[in-house]
Amino acid sequence: MIKIQNLHKTHGSGDASVKALKDINLTIEKGEMVSIMGPSGCGKTTLLQVLSGIDRMDSGEVWMDETPIHRLNDKQLSDFRLHHMGFIFQAYHLIPVLSALENAMLPILARGEPLKSAQAKAASALRQVGLEAKMDRLPAEMSGGQNQRVAIARAIAGAPRVIWADEPTGALDSESSEQIVGLLGMLNQTMNTTIVMVTHDANVAKASSRTIMMSNGRIVKSYEILGGTRS
Repeated sequence: MIKIQNLHKTHGSGDASVKALKDINLTIEKGEMVSIMGPSGCGKTTLLQVLSGIDRMDSGEVWMDETPIHRLNDKQLSDFRLHHMGFIFQAYHLIPVLSALENAMLPILARGEPLKSAQAKAASALRQVGLEAKMDRLPAEMSGGQNQRVAIARAIAGAPRVIWADEPTGALDSESSEQIVGLLGMLNQTMNTTIVMVTHDANVAKASSRTIMMSNGRIVKSYEILGGTRS
């Protein structure tokens, strides 16, 4: 479970300061697939970055089960992300000179696991996302949708507690977007992995079990979605 209490975040200082997050209170249950929506600049991505420990909050608390994210130092945060979190970004962030298998292996190798173990886990993740025939391909040799599948495989290879996805379909065409959303929903159901996804696309949000609406740094509405992955 992820629990957020009285969360505040300001960008900049003095006259140039902007209150990006204002008194955020939220609970996300284990196994939920949650979409965060709202207009550009409303604080969606900032919230995702603060919850995952990529960015620091000004005040408030963020808990993941019994772990106080807000109290961890930089090294502890880095280690916690590596072992318990997966990340999917709009721009994929794949290393162009590495194959799909090698890209998916990176977080596991960073944990210090042996090469053979990392290869086996990465290969299994690529099979789960339907890329068993593309393991040796470089990013430039694959489509945008396939590259995003590699990014998803990289995120799930280490069996994280939660996956943070920031506009995971933003760079894809409608057909690829639909495939990626369906894949995330399937992984959420079969692996019971908590998925928290920022999106501007209402069709993407429909695949989640709950949508959180933000405006001007605040949560203004939260509602369950009938027909979502966990309704």
